[in-house]
Amino acid sequence: MSVVRIGNVEISNSSPIVFIGGPCAIESQEHCIFVAQSVKSICDKLNIAYIFKSSFDKANRSSVAGKRGVGIEEGLEILAEVKKQVGVPVLTDVHLPEQCDRVAEVADVLQIPAFLCRQTDLLASAAKTGRAINVKKGQFVAPSDMRNVAAKLEHFGAKNIMLCERGACFGYNNLVVDMRGLPIMAKTGYPVIFDATHSVQLPSANGACSGGEREFAPFLARAAVAIGVAGIFMEVHDNPEVAPCDGANMVRLSDLEQILTELIAIDKISKQYVRRI
Repeated sequence: MSVVRIGNVEISNSSPIVFIGGPCAIESQEHCIFVAQSVKSICDKLNIAYIFKSSFDKANRSSVAGKRGVGIEEGLEILAEVKKQVGVPVLTDVHLPEQCDRVAEVADVLQIPAFLCRQTDLLASAAKTGRAINVKKGQFVAPSDMRNVAAKLEHFGAKNIMLCERGACFGYNNLVVDMRGLPIMAKTGYPVIFDATHSVQLPSANGACSGGEREFAPFLARAAVAIGVAGIFMEVHDNPEVAPCDGANMVRLSDLEQILTELIAIDKISKQYVRRI
């Protein structure tokens, strides 16, 4: 079984869960540091490892009018300040092969967006940076096919690989999570991350932008942790209603401590069972 190490954080399907979270898109340095510090305080209190996540570019918006973010230069400066001031690893998306080396100068984890999970050139460039990689399973990809994605990354030299479930297309403007996919992806030996907030997204449901059902994110997260995963990914915001994107499916910062408390309790039971078998 593979173990991914990012600084002092150890990620595996048999270790205590880690938490990956932050606002969907970078809004400002002040906001990122506020959210990162707030979440870190909660995670420190609950003794759960934390990786900050936010994106400098949301390149797959529903409409050309959608807000994409602050861009790579400003975004990486802000992520560097989060690492410096808050003292946590950071994760962010890459969309193009030529972004990987630049982003790897700052980010501890490069994330491959779901729509791009089979893009060989992007996977190759990410792998060659030597950074940890979190690959979102495409909404159109069977869980068993993620072994081919992992094999591509291995071929190009990647060692610290995580596979992330975020729901599958179910008709128009809806996603469902097939919980069988979590143990299926775990058969690769790599840590499996469950993205609870994108799994309750309603893609393009509002015409020019996506909707979401954040109230269901904690339920899906609890189910995933009960099955046994390496980590939980949740986008978190202090005021989702004013977020530039994905506000409808982001978890409220004020609810996070209770959600994580429940997940940690379930994880302890789940991991005890996994170790026995």
